[in-house]
Amino acid sequence: MTTYGTSYVTTGTAQQGTRPHAATRPVRWAADVVTAMREGARLRLDYSAQSLWRVDRMIEELRREGTPKPAVEGVLRGFGAYAGEVIARQTGAEWWATGGDHWVRTPDGRLWDPIDEARRCFAGQGSLRLLCRDATAPTSAGG
Repeated sequence: MTTYGTSYVTTGTAQQGTRPHAATRPVRWAADVVTAMREGARLRLDYSAQSLWRVDRMIEELRREGTPKPAVEGVLRGFGAYAGEVIARQTGAEWWATGGDHWVRTPDGRLWDPIDEARRCFAGQGSLRLLCRDATAPTSAGG
């Protein structure tokens, strides 16, 4: 199985990350987007993999409407953090941070960049649902 998009990051920078401070900001961004979607769009996000279908559709709708990327950067960051939290809750993954960037490290050692994947989704080249599918899928032996 191939990893979707370029949001898979090699583990070379993993030792630079810190925990638990690495999780503070993305967990907050995810919670903020859950609240904003519930109150503003009447969209309930429950941290399930299935909810990422709705998130992908929301991002696609923003793109189709021609919303300027700078106007939605905070929302995209929140959607990406939300996807990272879905992965973390399903796999026991942890948030890692270095140089202002945040990744999710799954127990098998792989690093994923759901925040960048949300930006790719807005550009029409990514999917948070597929990123989650790949991140939560068991890895094959040797590879």
